Amino acid sequence: MHHSHEALDRAGGLTRSGLLTPLRERDFRLLWSAMCISLLGDGAFLVALAWQVYALSDAPTALSVVGIAMTVPTILFLLVGGVASDRLDRRSILIAADVGRGLAVGLMAVLAVGGWLELWHLVVLGAVYGTGSAFFAPAFDAFVPDLLRPERLAQANALDQLVRPLALRLLGPALGGVIVGVAGASAVFALDAASFAVSCAVLVLIRAPARRSVGDAGSVLADLRAGWRYVRERSWLWATFASAAIAYLLFMGPVEVLLPYVVKHPLHGGARDLGMVFAAGGLGSVICAVMVGRRGLPRRTMTVMYVVWTLATLAVAGYGLASAIWQLMLASLAFNALETAGTIIWATVKQRHVPGHLLGRVSSLDWLISIGLLPLSFALTGPAAAAFGAQTTLVAAGVLGAIVTAAALLVPGTRAVEEPRAQSAAQHPVPGFAQDVELV
Repeated sequence: MHHSHEALDRAGGLTRSGLLTPLRERDFRLLWSAMCISLLGDGAFLVALAWQVYALSDAPTALSVVGIAMTVPTILFLLVGGVASDRLDRRSILIAADVGRGLAVGLMAVLAVGGWLELWHLVVLGAVYGTGSAFFAPAFDAFVPDLLRPERLAQANALDQLVRPLALRLLGPALGGVIVGVAGASAVFALDAASFAVSCAVLVLIRAPARRSVGDAGSVLADLRAGWRYVRERSWLWATFASAAIAYLLFMGPVEVLLPYVVKHPLHGGARDLGMVFAAGGLGSVICAVMVGRRGLPRRTMTVMYVVWTLATLAVAGYGLASAIWQLMLASLAFNALETAGTIIWATVKQRHVPGHLLGRVSSLDWLISIGLLPLSFALTGPAAAAFGAQTTLVAAGVLGAIVTAAALLVPGTRAVEEPRAQSAAQHPVPGFAQDVELV
């Protein structure tokens, strides 16, 4: 990977002042703290939820149903969340989303402690959780440029991709695996609910001014059309969205559903082993984020992004080929390290080239199109695993997903933002454009 040291001198590039420079800004420091607390709880929650589902119904189909329940509301409400984040106070949206998700997870804890928890409870409460995520994701993506000076945004993305895997995939899952083994899934649900409460309390302290859309305040459909038109006219956006949608269809369901199954059955592991597999992925992401934070972004941003994402997807096949827990850990480390590298580049490119007043809508379209086929992915995983076996399904998912990801780089215009003219525009943006700026 060839890094451009010229990036150190242009707006949004990394400076020599260090990866932690964005934390000098009070409001970003508060947002970052809230994120850390919430992600730590969520990382533990991922392990507890998977283990709880398999405790209630020892079949991959059950976890597929819960996964569908969490993703469908996210897909349905993402566009609304994107418009809301461009029209309303983004901090308030983040707080409301955290309150809703915290209440859902807290009720899971109460039901589990009382011995009343059933699979349908997880389906319904998972839907509430997914709805909150639909509003949180685009608001968070668009909120960061409101809090930082342009030259610190790339560092903020690298810092995000350092902390996110550290909490969500390393410390959180390791903690969750231990707590599930000692006190049960209910204790982890309670921990995650408490983390949302603390996150809300921290977000309240942020003093960022309310921000509204520059467009017609009375036309939501006009806002949606403007966002869609902007994406449609730029192949580097729509091609990336579309390739992600197909790749996620192929590998996301199998990874989410079958990885816990492989740990528990073919490899005869426990919740702690699953936590360690997730934690290895978090370690890979942390190492990658630190490297990018120190060396800067590559000169050929989109080319490098697609290469590392292709290799990351290919690493999914390693889950199916593994015959021991440590091999699953290596595959997880490789997948998450490569995915993180691409995510940091992608976040930076979006914030560098998308107008600030459209960023919430473009981010919501990014999320919507990318994960739009996830319910189908979850639905197909169970039958595929039953027909071909869990490990064979994972191998096929990784290989096919890698082919789809690499093919998107061949779409004309995908690398347009790498051209000298685009780089010049990033250095001298027109009024109304966001300045320079991962993967879970």
